[in-house]
Amino acid sequence: MTYEILDLGDVHLQSKRCIRNAVLAYKTFGTLNAAKDNAIIYPTSFAATHDDAAWLIGTGHALDPDKYFIIVPDAFGNGLSSSPSNTPAPHDGSRFPHVTIHDNVVQQHRLLTEKFGIDRINLAIGWSLGGAQAFEWASAFPDKVERLFTFQSAARTSRHFHLFFDSVRAAIELDADFREGFYTQQPQRGLRVAARIYAAWGFSQAFFRERLDESALGYASLDDFLIDFWEGWFLKRDANNLLAQLWMGQHADISANALYRGDLDKALSAIRADTIIMPSSSDLYFPVEDAADEARRIPKAELRVLESHWGHVAGEGLNDADTKVIESAITELLAR
Repeated sequence: MTYEILDLGDVHLQSKRCIRNAVLAYKTFGTLNAAKDNAIIYPTSFAATHDDAAWLIGTGHALDPDKYFIIVPDAFGNGLSSSPSNTPAPHDGSRFPHVTIHDNVVQQHRLLTEKFGIDRINLAIGWSLGGAQAFEWASAFPDKVERLFTFQSAARTSRHFHLFFDSVRAAIELDADFREGFYTQQPQRGLRVAARIYAAWGFSQAFFRERLDESALGYASLDDFLIDFWEGWFLKRDANNLLAQLWMGQHADISANALYRGDLDKALSAIRADTIIMPSSSDLYFPVEDAADEARRIPKAELRVLESHWGHVAGEGLNDADTKVIESAITELLAR
């Protein structure tokens, strides 16, 4: 096993339900120093694991394990931490409880404090749904997070993005093989349709207009790209796990907790971290306008737009130009 497991016991959720004998998977990079002040928390994005986050980590990279202790916790529902696919009956499959970003961050906080004795975070960082968790860290624990970097993300899911995720959910659930979540084989047709929906939104119009799937990624045709890149990505995942994280993404909201009671202004203004928010100029999920609106409400936030034709996927390390801009901003923030 290339990662660690923290046994959480019974975890009581915001939904008033409970995950029995819950586990939190995580991977660490680097060494925690004696002062315990070099910790970075880097939560996972939608349907991703710690391995998917590793592109930003390495000697000479912005997240350098020679300097920092980087903790990548796997979000509930990703198949490694407690998820529909690995939870015993009767709470498995579609009976797995709804988990929020707040539920995730509360347990991640336990990991840092109980396992490592870490009281302050040098940086909370995340892309997409991982960024929502980073926002949650800085808002729920404002005195503990010194820096915040989110890219192609949001502190609260927009109505538009909620609707997009609903189309992905419907594609999976309408497959006859889904059987209301009690499938005996993965609903492959539904997963393939979900992949096609995602494909049109993950990249921008300019990406397809300039045929970057061919010239930059090396695919022979659009069909090749859709089948290999997108269908291949979805078919590796469990349908109920995807639905669990779809729900979490649809309901991501850093103010949806007892501390802020739905007041997003209050939740954002409570963030004390030195912050850079980096939307992609062509992101169809999290547009620049939404990021700018959130940045205005965080006292020490800077909006820094990533000019890119790669849409939302500008944040996955697939092209060197975007990666260079992202890493440069992170390095600058860590040096402040």
